Amino acid sequence: MRQFSVFLQKVPWTVTLARSIWRIGQPKFTAGAVGVVFNDAGCVLLVEHVFHPYAPWGLPGGWVDRNENPADTVRREMQEELQLAIEVGPILFAEINHRNHLDLAYLCTARGTIGRLSRELLSARWYDPQNLPKLQPFHARTIGQALNCLNDIQP
Repeated sequence: MRQFSVFLQKVPWTVTLARSIWRIGQPKFTAGAVGVVFNDAGCVLLVEHVFHPYAPWGLPGGWVDRNENPADTVRREMQEELQLAIEVGPILFAEINHRNHLDLAYLCTARGTIGRLSRELLSARWYDPQNLPKLQPFHARTIGQALNCLNDIQP
């Protein structure tokens, strides 16, 4: 093993090449990240998405870019879509959907107010968690998990 290690140290690009070849046969995943933001009244922030025709209302977020930390995705998407600065907290929920898509949800705290919406959104609104519109199942489960988490934190 020592000789092999010495060889790799002399030609480190071989590790990159081997990893690239290995990844060809590995499953490919896409990833998305959303943020669950509550206001002081206990309402959750939902946005009406242009590109979600079956359940247009949902949590704000988006696709994770290559080499991007999913928490940074949530931060970036909130800024791009809502001009909203946030603090990203813990992961609430993770789920694989459609066999090759990983969804992650984070509990977030708003650090400002909603600004101008991007063209990807039709509107944004604070909803009472007991009176939500039709949501994608992942978003509904995520909000439930967030409420459980908040109930565990509160004295």
